[in-house]
Amino acid sequence: MSDRLFYRKRHRVRGSDEFSAVFDFKVRKSRGPITVFVMPNGLSEHRLGLSIGRRVGNAVVRGRVKRMIREAFRHERSELPLAADGTGYDIVVTARAHEAAGLEQWREWFTGATKSAIRVVEKRVDDVQ
Repeated sequence: MSDRLFYRKRHRVRGSDEFSAVFDFKVRKSRGPITVFVMPNGLSEHRLGLSIGRRVGNAVVRGRVKRMIREAFRHERSELPLAADGTGYDIVVTARAHEAAGLEQWREWFTGATKSAIRVVEKRVDDVQ
């Protein structure tokens, strides 16, 4: 795999149907000001969706939050575990109002919440089998 880090269109959760499916799967974990919703997607890689409401702040603040989360995803994507069958997860992130934080803090929040949610999904799959 290449050392280059990309965030392309194929790495995005798009459309209200896809967002609704992730929210309806009902696996979520929070760290700091973010909540991460996770659902297996059957694809070979993880995808990211952002749902940042106006309560977070004005357009400038919301844009910064989105950039930080996308950057955290871009850097941490290869470290996130795949499902047992080698497929990825759809990850939707929401945020609450908070104090400004640096990229390292965002990476820590994003990785911690996502890995925790993935463990819940894996446990749910093990319980079904």
